[in-house]
Amino acid sequence: MKLYKTLIAALALSASVVSCSDWLEQEPPSYLTPDSYFTDATQVQAAVDWFYTVMVTHGNWSYGVYGNDNETDNQADWYPDNKYGTGLWQTSLTNGNWSWDNIRNINYQLRTISDKHSAGEISGEATTINQYIGELYFLRSYCYFDMLQKWGDLPIFSWALNDNEHELIALSVREPRNEVARFIINSLDSALNLMQPQGTYATTRIGPDAVKLFKSRVALYEGTFLKYFANTPFVPNGPNWPGAAKDYNANYQYPTGSVEAESNYFLQIAAETSKEIADKYMSQLRINTGVVPQSSTDPSNPYLGIWGTVDMSDVPEVLLWREYNRSLGVVNDVEVVVTKSNYGIGLTRSFVENYLMKDGRPIYDSQYEYCDTSVHKVRENRDPRLTVFLKEPGQTNLFINADANSIGDHGVAEEPVPNIIRNGDAENGYPTGYALRKGGTFDGALTDNGASTNACAVFRATEALLNYMEAEYLLTGSINNILPYWRAVRTAAGFTGDAIDPQVTISHTDMAQEAKCDWGAYSGGQVVDDAVLYNIRRERRCELIAEGLRWMDLQRWRALDQLKSNPVHIEGMRIYGNNKNNPIYEWYDWASDGATSNAIINDGSVSANVSSPDLSEYMRPHEVNMVQNDFKEGLTWHMAHYLQPMPIRQMILTASDYASPELSPLYQNPYWPISADMPAEQ
Repeated sequence: MKLYKTLIAALALSASVVSCSDWLEQEPPSYLTPDSYFTDATQVQAAVDWFYTVMVTHGNWSYGVYGNDNETDNQADWYPDNKYGTGLWQTSLTNGNWSWDNIRNINYQLRTISDKHSAGEISGEATTINQYIGELYFLRSYCYFDMLQKWGDLPIFSWALNDNEHELIALSVREPRNEVARFIINSLDSALNLMQPQGTYATTRIGPDAVKLFKSRVALYEGTFLKYFANTPFVPNGPNWPGAAKDYNANYQYPTGSVEAESNYFLQIAAETSKEIADKYMSQLRINTGVVPQSSTDPSNPYLGIWGTVDMSDVPEVLLWREYNRSLGVVNDVEVVVTKSNYGIGLTRSFVENYLMKDGRPIYDSQYEYCDTSVHKVRENRDPRLTVFLKEPGQTNLFINADANSIGDHGVAEEPVPNIIRNGDAENGYPTGYALRKGGTFDGALTDNGASTNACAVFRATEALLNYMEAEYLLTGSINNILPYWRAVRTAAGFTGDAIDPQVTISHTDMAQEAKCDWGAYSGGQVVDDAVLYNIRRERRCELIAEGLRWMDLQRWRALDQLKSNPVHIEGMRIYGNNKNNPIYEWYDWASDGATSNAIINDGSVSANVSSPDLSEYMRPHEVNMVQNDFKEGLTWHMAHYLQPMPIRQMILTASDYASPELSPLYQNPYWPISADMPAEQ
């Protein structure tokens, strides 16, 4: 039961982990040791580069960043996450997400390099070495923010701990979540103080503007979390906050005096920091033409071209991106699905219908008629972002190196009929019928299995405009200051005329209509009663699709409470009704005998491959088999699920009595039991 054999010991020093890797390379040599290695700036850079992989990135055999909104109301696959069920997500002895490896190793490198640099033992330009040390401060902050979103209250470590049982137990205390957020922001400030001016390095390296954007993200997250979870056990001093039961937190007081003041403290940081980046880049945003190029002679679409490229260095609004290189064996697999579905991850009806019409009005109150009898109709007269992001059957997807020999794993260059039949083929299946184009290349040479080198955008300046809009409005309640930024986002999106003005949207917004499909229309189980605030959320949803921020937003807005009493049925495109106008009736074999490969079986049986028309006119990917199905009544929610359950083993091993985990200095998150294999209490 020695603690150093447990995961809590992962907080301690691991001297064997030293990186000599580049952002484009693979595993570092294992024989290097820090004492003998860090002698010049190039070695420092190599060590720092290894930790770049902690950031959002594309991976092999996956949809990469473009699938990171899965399991929200934006994207869905065939099977929902257990967090949306009752009794399916349970406590356990271990939890792989309670991992401190990255933070521990960054702390160790940070201390080692900083000490050697202070002692003059590293050759090279001091400003260059400071830049790399600043990057380590940023990378630690990035890892800590990931942990904050999962756990809330956390231990705070700014150094690598010694492998000492008593020291590890003494330091196994969870600081209030806002103190963790303050620590992250202070670390980001340390990074900024050390970094060279923006533009000194290529945007494949972390620079000050990326740090500032991330700082605004962290501050907005914590400010809104404190706002919407005030008076709950999820925030310090809230009723039944579990931290209050521990002596070290029993008398905690907010530095600003109250949870409301603390929320505003973070919102002020978010507004100030995001405005600085927004002011710098809002005139440089690429403009969406609203057109998907269909041949090499068609004009390019600058906005759509931000993604689906191997090089983002010429896109000013991309503040940090990851480069891939086939010759070095650093590749991804995001483009293998260009003429297929997206690894079985589809856009939801909720998301598609949340986009405005091209006059800037919602689909239920527009001068244009909204029709969803085909994907072509859905794209007509819509927000230009949806027009270019939503694939349409028959469109040309590949027109560069598009001959059969160049395409590699693809035999066709155009978007096929969506395969809505659930048959176990995750790569080719279209669970909702709606497929995302964002990130797709037009070059067939980049679509081979395990051979794509398409770049990954890590930070994009448009987020700063959206962060400022939300933070500033929450602080002031006034739309005046944020209107220029909002119009800049709308202009870049491709809106024209009156539709650029968000007040057109606001004046035609009916929150009762929005609440039917958008989880972001809620906070704390109540429909948002402010159309301005809601439409800021809508703008964020439509602009940042598939950039991996939707779950973070839903969590911080406390936008899932309503599922407790009103379970949600995830839906996709219309597959029933309006037979005359719906081309789907020509795409599949609707005979019930299942004799052909595209035969529809929709009787709800264990053999069914499409949801039944008795449930809805729209495809319900989670409700195909209604016999063996934990989610046949829809997706529900439990308050505990906003945070993950602490691993029970860690509480046992840090307790004075192994039989009494409640005696641990650690404590369980709200509404989770302290026994293993137990569901949330509420």
